[in-house]
Amino acid sequence: MSTYISIAVLLAAALLAVGGLYLLARYTAVAADPLERMPFLSGWAAQEHALSRYHARWYPLTLLFLAFDVEMLFMYPWAVVVARDGIGAVIEMFVFLGVLMVAVVWAWREGALRWV
Repeated sequence: MSTYISIAVLLAAALLAVGGLYLLARYTAVAADPLERMPFLSGWAAQEHALSRYHARWYPLTLLFLAFDVEMLFMYPWAVVVARDGIGAVIEMFVFLGVLMVAVVWAWREGALRWV
């Protein structure tokens, strides 16, 4: 029974924290409607609406960036254990990089890197 009580206390603390942060943000906001204020943009006036859509050519480029970002996410811990695991870890990393290279070649062939 004490497990359920500790879970309930933790849930109540989390809900109070989220509610408190929401109220803090609501009372310290610059405007009630965020779209009433212009974004900073280093002092320049906005040329388009803040909620305007991105052009479709940004999405493949973003996915490509995320692929390389995930690659670095796996390479940092790999650099720590490669000395311990030896040649097996090196082979695994080259297989992983090979799969990513296939994805880059496919994106290149499909024109995801062509800007215009």
